[in-house]
Amino acid sequence: MAELYLADAEGAYSRNDFRGTVASSQLAAENAAKAVVAVYRVPSWSRDPSHELREVLSQVPERLRPLLEELASIAETLAPEHGRATYGEPTRGLTPWDIYGRSDAERALSYARRAVEIMRIALKELGAPQPPADPPCRTR
Repeated sequence: MAELYLADAEGAYSRNDFRGTVASSQLAAENAAKAVVAVYRVPSWSRDPSHELREVLSQVPERLRPLLEELASIAETLAPEHGRATYGEPTRGLTPWDIYGRSDAERALSYARRAVEIMRIALKELGAPQPPADPPCRTR
């Protein structure tokens, strides 16, 4: 799912859909963290799995801990964007489309790319099944 949400974020960015870029980037980072958590236990449905990832760090090989702490930080940083990208900022009268610009989208996409990169490294090191390098194109 992290791979597919990253592909969604890349597509949204190419269309100048900055709200969509941020929304899908957040979901890519969230699911990247959950993929690592899932090696050890069933992840929750939380939008911020950073605490779960930090809870399993003691079970992870020491060489991976700094990378996974970085992944937890990325997930934690992007977690609030789920609500903002979905509902906007009602108290300020802003829709999700009013909130985000190009720089917001670039920042979120950069985080998502790094989160998926860390996930790939960690899953490989942990001997977990690997997602495909290029996710299949999904059509509806």
